[in-house]
Amino acid sequence: MSKDFKLIVIEGVDSSGKATQSSLLKEKLSDMGKSVVSVEFPNYASDSSSVVKMYLGGEFGDDPNAVSAYAASMFFAVDRVASVKVTWKELFSNGNIVIADRYTTSNMVHQASKISDMKEKSEFLDWLYDMEYEKLSLPKPDMVIFLDMPVENARQLMEKRANKIDNSDVKDIHERNEGYLQQSYDNAVFVANKYGWNTVHCAKDGKVRTIEDISEEILSKVKTVL
Repeated sequence: MSKDFKLIVIEGVDSSGKATQSSLLKEKLSDMGKSVVSVEFPNYASDSSSVVKMYLGGEFGDDPNAVSAYAASMFFAVDRVASVKVTWKELFSNGNIVIADRYTTSNMVHQASKISDMKEKSEFLDWLYDMEYEKLSLPKPDMVIFLDMPVENARQLMEKRANKIDNSDVKDIHERNEGYLQQSYDNAVFVANKYGWNTVHCAKDGKVRTIEDISEEILSKVKTVL
């Protein structure tokens, strides 16, 4: 796929504000006269996410760690390939700025967190990078914004949020496992540093910053690659 677009990824653990900040970034860039589109992964509106729904719904087991990082990564990667190259093909073109609420980076955040041994984690991340970007030819982001939302703050925000799969109050297997939430957060901080993502600290002195304050910081960072 020839890359004639900019890809900005908003990444973070569950309930870190990705959807809200993606929407605000799109609005602000549009107001600047930019051609902006937005996408969200997994693409729950498509059949391509069917195995992802099975996994998050607990059909492979309630413990996220029961499914290997490699297997679960493939579930999400297949959805991305179908979405980027078929469903949203026209969006990833024509000079657009594409804002993605989660992307390949989510496998790095969530699936790599299942591996505690640092040598094995590094090998997995190398495999993942090669699989998604080289073997599957998914476009590489021009910038990744990492919303660093501490687990204690994310958990409070999560209580107010509906399940994205079916809009119910039932949490998916990632969200309802407190140990996994902390595991994912710790790994996310590690991965963000490893790959040089642009970190936005969403809480200060134990309190979540205002949505607008976070949004303005994100916009200032994104402007550097436009």
